[in-house]
Amino acid sequence: MKRFFPLTVSLFFLIGYSFQNQVVFSQKAPVDLVYPLIDAANSRWFFFNSASRPFGMVNLSPDNAINADWGAGYRYNLDSIKCFSHIHCWQLSGIPVMPTTGAFKGHLGANEYGSKFSHDKETIKVGYHKVVLDAYNITAELTSTTRVGFHQYTFPQSAQSHILFDFSTFLGPSDTEKGQVKKVSNQEIEGYAVMAPTTRRPKTVTVFFVAVFDKPFDTFKGWRNGKLEEIGDRIEGARTGAYLSFTTQTGEVRKMKVAISYVSEEQARLNLNTELPHWDFNKTMQDSRTEWNQWLSRIEIEGGSEKERSRFYTDLWHALLGRRIINDVNGKYCDMTGPQRRIGQIPLDAQGKPKYNHHNSDSFWGAQWTINTLWHLVYPEVTESFVNSMVMMYQDGGLIPRGPAGGNYTYVMTGAATTPFIVSAYLKGIRGFDIEKAYEGLRKNHFPGGMMSKAGYEHNTFKGGGIEYYIERGYVPHPLSQTRYGFHQDGSTQTLEYAYQDFGLAQMAKKLGKMEDYTLFMKRAENYKNIWNPEIGWMWNRTLDGKWGEPVDILTYDHGWEEGTAAQYVWFVPHDVQGLIKLMGSRETFTSRLNESFEKAQTHDFVSGKSHDKETLDQFRRVYINYGNQPSIQTAFLFNYSGAPWLTQYWSRQVVEKVYSDLTPQLGYSGDEDQGLMGSLAVLMKTGLFSVNGGTSDKPFYEISSPIFNKITLHLNPKFYPGGKFVIAAKNNGPQNYYIQSATLNGKALNQSWLLHETLVKGGKMTLQLGPKPNKSWASKPEQAPPSMTAK
Repeated sequence: MKRFFPLTVSLFFLIGYSFQNQVVFSQKAPVDLVYPLIDAANSRWFFFNSASRPFGMVNLSPDNAINADWGAGYRYNLDSIKCFSHIHCWQLSGIPVMPTTGAFKGHLGANEYGSKFSHDKETIKVGYHKVVLDAYNITAELTSTTRVGFHQYTFPQSAQSHILFDFSTFLGPSDTEKGQVKKVSNQEIEGYAVMAPTTRRPKTVTVFFVAVFDKPFDTFKGWRNGKLEEIGDRIEGARTGAYLSFTTQTGEVRKMKVAISYVSEEQARLNLNTELPHWDFNKTMQDSRTEWNQWLSRIEIEGGSEKERSRFYTDLWHALLGRRIINDVNGKYCDMTGPQRRIGQIPLDAQGKPKYNHHNSDSFWGAQWTINTLWHLVYPEVTESFVNSMVMMYQDGGLIPRGPAGGNYTYVMTGAATTPFIVSAYLKGIRGFDIEKAYEGLRKNHFPGGMMSKAGYEHNTFKGGGIEYYIERGYVPHPLSQTRYGFHQDGSTQTLEYAYQDFGLAQMAKKLGKMEDYTLFMKRAENYKNIWNPEIGWMWNRTLDGKWGEPVDILTYDHGWEEGTAAQYVWFVPHDVQGLIKLMGSRETFTSRLNESFEKAQTHDFVSGKSHDKETLDQFRRVYINYGNQPSIQTAFLFNYSGAPWLTQYWSRQVVEKVYSDLTPQLGYSGDEDQGLMGSLAVLMKTGLFSVNGGTSDKPFYEISSPIFNKITLHLNPKFYPGGKFVIAAKNNGPQNYYIQSATLNGKALNQSWLLHETLVKGGKMTLQLGPKPNKSWASKPEQAPPSMTAK
């Protein structure tokens, strides 16, 4: 088995997952159903990747635009390619290259050496990109391993053919501070690029590389500050670049392999020699396809249209695409948590392989409703690797991160956002990490000096989180002060997040026998009640003096409500939905108000505009529910708690149809697809399994809705779960037949709208009988509702 996920996963597949090869699909293979161009017209820097492996360090793709976080990278509506670069991820970029012909003009910048291209002459598949550069009549093909980009260029006849490396570019979120390129031989170069600080990542990141060529080049030259200069065998400094020149015949193929490392050139060479010792481009492309297909085949679907199946596997692909490996094949990694750059070493197993990987990741804000559930259930080895990475970062830098970039803390978003991720993993039996050390780090984050002390991107202080107020008063005031210590300084949202995260940590404390902590955090978990304003019947801002903020407008965006409104955040009590129901007065009142919010949201297709640039406009932000961003994406499943599960079935289907069914470059996620969060959400909604509290209950469970497919088979990882597979069968399913009439679990009647995680992972079958009209008696009694902190 080729490298799958370089921890213990390749071994795991050899001993436990060989059954995957026996899965027979009557339609196209999952990998062939993925549509990589979804929403590509609205791409964020890290959104689109073509030549990449699952969680790959290398994410090699064309850049149609540079010098922006939003609006850069591959943008479908733009008609030129500036370069091909090797890293497209959260606050990281680097190593742009470009093949050209004719008089060299790389020193003039990407706007000059870039080339027009046409989608008519472009092929994009998972792990592969092919495009013709019209300015040079060069056909470029790209594929990759985990840490190596593989280029195959077909040149025209030319006495002046070149491949350039530009270290004067501003890629995605960061400028290039300086670079170095050294000629090793006439078939190899090496060097590094220092990516400049960003607002979110205030330290530099150095990307080292080694590039080897299948044929010798004739000359090695460079430039500085936009002017060509004689360089000998090396060029180094700011605003520099290097290029290789050679003659080509018509149709001549030139291949290049570019390996990267965040540690050193020597480590990049080790990655190259380990992962890609050969020159067989087609084999590498096929290996990538096979690897992706193995990952995607963990969920097998039957029924639905080909478009629905294609969109499903596109969503699943996104769930595995954006969060990156940043360590080398031997486990060396760059630690940037301290005052000085440090090289660390991941522990090795008996075979000398790293026991887990170190990861780059955008925020886990909202992950409790997305990757928490999907990864923990379907890819538990991924979860375990990420948890180990976070605990290692705590040991290195003193804090469990909520969105690290290249070994740096970014303090992205708010709260202890990784607490639900780690707690849920532990409660589900994913425990291949230092549990006491993890708990120690999580607990620290819930007190002054931890992540709850920091608002978004608050790098130098511990004030914007307002945790001292939360502990003393039971809420975070808004406004907290006249000083903005960080972004996302929104006290009411922080109060709700902290209360939920406290509940999760309490459950882990209880399991570990830390009863004093359990009592403390359970008491804090009730703090959400302190911003319930009974006079208006909504959650609302409380000021420093304890009064309610004025004027009252529940549709005001931000101003206490992080990337949302009070109308959206009133439902943010994942751990205690029954407690929220009691605050509202009754199950009937709760159901009516939530249903009314959905009816209003339906008028704008449940989103704040169909793309991120629309989402930023005030007129699109005054909404009750927005499925284009994280704050209210759990709402469709709340009806299961209030005795109206048929409304969960109805509204979840409406959201899927309007928000997560498009399959074009212009549409797809209607907002911000933060490195797999919304892809994961779409997968869960389409399978009819969800977890409002993110799996943080004493006994984790899943809420049930109606899936869009006739049959869904979850192939469980036997290293973690003994059940083999769990099947969800939807009988009489159809576009209008989405109401559950009855259900059975392993042949026995199931009269509640939830099932325990421990039941599911033992394997079995859940059968749902669907119909066109709601069965309002199914799972509607109070005692049949899912568990909640407050008694039913």
